[in-house]
Order: sequence, then C-alpha cells, then structure tokens
Amino acid sequence: MTHLLEVAYFSDDVAAMADFYKQLLGAEPVAASEDMAIFMSGNTKIFIHKTYEAGEGELPPENHFAYAVEEVDAACAALEAAGLRVEVAPKDYYWGRSAYLRDPDGHLIELNKPEAYKG
Repeated sequence: MTHLLEVAYFSDDVAAMADFYKQLLGAEPVAASEDMAIFMSGNTKIFIHKTYEAGEGELPPENHFAYAVEEVDAACAALEAAGLRVEVAPKDYYWGRSAYLRDPDGHLIELNKPEAYKG
C-alpha cells in the first residue's frame, strides 16, 4: 500500500515560498534554513528546496510527488512487470531508499521507503 508522503517544490526564492505556505497553512515550518523549508499538512510533507544545478549522476531539481512504499525494490519490480519504466533505480539516500519514474505527462514521481515507514 502506498500513501502520499511528500510534495517537493524547487524554488529560486525559498523565503517567498516559505512565507506563502506559512500564510496558507497557518503554521510555521517544522524545519527551515536558507536553502529549504518543510511544512506538514496532515501526514504529508511540503518540502521547499532551493533550486540547484544538478551535477553528473545527481537527481534533477524537479518538483515531484513522493509516495511511501514498504519496499522500494519490490514496488519497482511490480511496476516494471506491469509495463512502467523506472527512470532512476532504487538507491539509498540520506532520507531513505528511493527510486524515480515519470507519469505519462513527464512528471517526476518518487517511491520512497522512509527510515520510519509505518505503512
């Protein structure tokens, strides 16, 4: 079973985005720095990150949705068996294990097993 874990926005103006979401949600960020701000909307994280120039092998700084899955590798295998293409194979990052694919319109989708996955 999956659930929406995170909506990630990349911005050249993190402060303006943080101010907007602070007003919209009526809440302070749960974490913030000059380069990022994190808000919670229910159990879903709104992650605002400073846009960066992606180096070779780095993830692209693209807005995306992240879905929590119990096992990233198994989820990718099942999706590929169903005919979908995983663009970035499962890999361990500091935030957990993730893989990436795109929907038919080209939107980036992350599959993530957070360190404290609760299903």
